[in-house]
Order: sequence, then structure tokens, then C-alpha cells
Amino acid sequence: MKSAYGISVPGDLREICSPDRAAIIVYDMQAAIVPQLADGQSIVRGCQQLLAAARANGYRIFYTRHIFLPNATAGVGQFRRAMVWQRKDDPMDTKPLFTATSSASKIVPELAPTEDDVVIEKITMSAFEGTYLDIAFRDANLVAFIIAGIALEVGIEPTIRQGLDLNYIPIIISDLCGAKTEEARLRSLANLRATGEVIETSSSELIALLAQGSKRAGGE
Repeated sequence: MKSAYGISVPGDLREICSPDRAAIIVYDMQAAIVPQLADGQSIVRGCQQLLAAARANGYRIFYTRHIFLPNATAGVGQFRRAMVWQRKDDPMDTKPLFTATSSASKIVPELAPTEDDVVIEKITMSAFEGTYLDIAFRDANLVAFIIAGIALEVGIEPTIRQGLDLNYIPIIISDLCGAKTEEARLRSLANLRATGEVIETSSSELIALLAQGSKRAGGE
């Protein structure tokens, strides 16, 4: 760990992967979203392993859950998005894909949150925009987040980019971030690599480091 003016600056992945520095974000692994991807179930299985390791080693876990407001309370942004996604010319012909109370918006049962986890509802692509995620991270003195889920090109990339602007260190588990197409996945990964600031890792490497990070945080 390097230091400057009394500040410790983590460098490599091993230094960052500690429960007192990094949290886990499981992005939008919802009943209505997972089936849309061919590799959705593979991402689910990988996230199960990630969550088991994170819980066993004391990492904070945050889920995100995308919802749509009922049309009667929706605004311009939601209507325009609905028109694009649903290929409609008239906003009155659209409907919210899933609202907060619908079963389609729930986290898939294989990844069910525990009472110690946090589920953050959002109507944006970035998990930080309009939510309390940044406050929760800063209150716990976290400097990094580890992110996995669906979909990379839709919401994970914006979350990582805003995280960089908030001065967090993003760690992306590339094989646990699903995308609509392989082309979209590779494009997003290339965009994030180009920043030079995003740390990319695999699930096997990351899961192995979680236990080591727990020991380091405990002073062993």
C-alpha cells in the first residue's frame, strides 16, 4: 500500500479486495431481466458463488433493482425510453415493464438477499444516480466496489463510469457481467479498459481473493 500526505492509496487488486475497503454490487439480477440473456443462468450460478464467498468473509453486499414508475406518475424520460424499448409511437401505448410491487421486478430466488444485504431501487441506469448508494459507501469508508450482474452495456458501464467520477475504484468481474450480445459485451469492456482506471478480474481470481482480503482486514 502506497501513502501520500497521510492517505493510504491501494494499488493492485489484492490491496483493494478487503471488506473494509470494497463492497459487492449485484446489478439488476431480476426475474424479468435474467431470462432475456442467453447466458443469464450462467451469470446466476456465478453470482451464487460470489455471494457465498462475500458473505463468508464479511463483505457488504448491495443489490440493485430497476423499477418503472406507473404511467400515471411517469415523466418524460421514462416515456421516451418506453417508446424506444417497446417500439411505440405514442407514449399512451406504452406500459411500465415492471413496477416496484410486481413479481417481475424481484431478485431471482437463487440470489435472494439476506437481512444483512441492501436492495436499492432505482429508475436510472447508474446505481449511484438518485440513490443512497454513494452515501452508504462513504459512511462505511469504502473506496472500491466489485460489480457483477446484468446488463453490462445498459447499466453496469454507466455505474462504473459514475463511480469513477465519485472517485471510487471499480472492479468488474468480466465473466459475471452479462450482455445482450457478445459484440455489446466486448465493446463495453473495451470502453472501460480504455479508461485505464477500471480493474478487470475473473470470478475465480476474485473469489479466491475475498478470503485473503478478510484475513488482511482482520489483521492476520
